[in-house]
Amino acid sequence: MVPGAVLSGGGAFESREPVGLLACGGRFPVVFAEKARECGIPVVCVAAHGMADPVLRSICTEFTWLRRMSIGTIIRAFRRGGVKRWTMAGKFEKRVLFSPWRWFLLVPDWRMIRFWFFRRRNANNDDSLLLGGINELRAEGLECVSALDLCPELLVSEGVLTRRKPTKGEQQDIAFGWHLAREMGRLDVGQSVMVRERAVLAVEAIEGTDLAILRAGELCRRNAFVVVKVAKPEQDRRFDVPTVGTRTIETMRKAGATALAIEAGRTIVIDSAATVALAEKYGITITSLISPPTV
Repeated sequence: MVPGAVLSGGGAFESREPVGLLACGGRFPVVFAEKARECGIPVVCVAAHGMADPVLRSICTEFTWLRRMSIGTIIRAFRRGGVKRWTMAGKFEKRVLFSPWRWFLLVPDWRMIRFWFFRRRNANNDDSLLLGGINELRAEGLECVSALDLCPELLVSEGVLTRRKPTKGEQQDIAFGWHLAREMGRLDVGQSVMVRERAVLAVEAIEGTDLAILRAGELCRRNAFVVVKVAKPEQDRRFDVPTVGTRTIETMRKAGATALAIEAGRTIVIDSAATVALAEKYGITITSLISPPTV
């Protein structure tokens, strides 16, 4: 790679310029860090303790565990690493915010306390919290960019990814669930709905997709239901982009789901070859759509 070359059309990443990574759970932060290393980009990682994969320590140029809710820790780590632009990747387990004695467990710094009580909007939905956090770091000269500017290949293309196509019944459930999932996204509640015979079994909320799928399996003893996961109508690519992978497929198999419908060009598929192979093994169909099927 040519030193200083722009890696994406948006110019979000340049070789040899350190990028900050705020890492939470799942494979996405690891995939991003590996891609950055391949491109010659130093990664200064601040990883949420108990959520992020420890393997990030061996991949990133600099690494800091975030053991408390401390905006100051993030800012100091990024400044030490010479970061001007940063990104976030992975799932933040928002449930920790509603634990008993949360302020004693999370040990927030004064900047987090100031943000929580005086600077954030009243709502505690994802957009409000994450956009508020982005603004806090922007005030310190740290600009948030989308990890997808470096890894656009993670966004799924349109088409049926597996050999098995959805049955007519599954297509009807996908069409039914698509609009509901989009509306849930518009309300910033969740991204997924689980459907059987055009009835909603479960809607994703704070628990996340996997637990919502398992709940649907408990409620639908006949199994054979559909999972529909789409982006918000005004999805901010810097955070909370719909993501699926092998863990999603394993959860679907455990719950008895038989079909996964995702939105083409707006959904991340982590380890796509392994994800599709696992779905093939379990007889689960994966279809990627721009719009809901006409049935």
